[in-house]
Amino acid sequence: MGAGKKKIWIHGQFIEVTDEVYAAYMKGDRKIRYFENDLKTGRTVKDKDGNIKQILPSREDSLDRLMEDNAQQFPDSHESVEDIVIQKISTEKLHMALLRLPKKDQELIYALFYEEKTKRAYAKQIGVSPSTVHRRKEEIIKKLKKYLK
Repeated sequence: MGAGKKKIWIHGQFIEVTDEVYAAYMKGDRKIRYFENDLKTGRTVKDKDGNIKQILPSREDSLDRLMEDNAQQFPDSHESVEDIVIQKISTEKLHMALLRLPKKDQELIYALFYEEKTKRAYAKQIGVSPSTVHRRKEEIIKKLKKYLK
């Protein structure tokens, strides 16, 4: 074999090739290994002391794992203008309906939903039983539903 000649293994035998052919073959072989292995396996990055510094997950993911994690390929991170407008209108309607309630009912709704108090805590605050607060809340919600129709 002369200078600048390399051998590559093809179909069960060594073939003598030039340096340029060898470099191109090895580049293609590396690319194949990248797609077949490197993308599919996770790696760890270690610091100079040999401690794991970072874990790099594989870049290729299985559909099964994505389904388990309930992942979305292209999550919708922005609300549409229509959704924002509908929410604003609904919020305004709810505020108008809340203003139609008697003051006692407004206080109950404010305590339970805006201050996030428990029924038990609110019942203790106003001196009634938690079941009374629950019953009143259910009645108020029925009224609000009627107002929002």
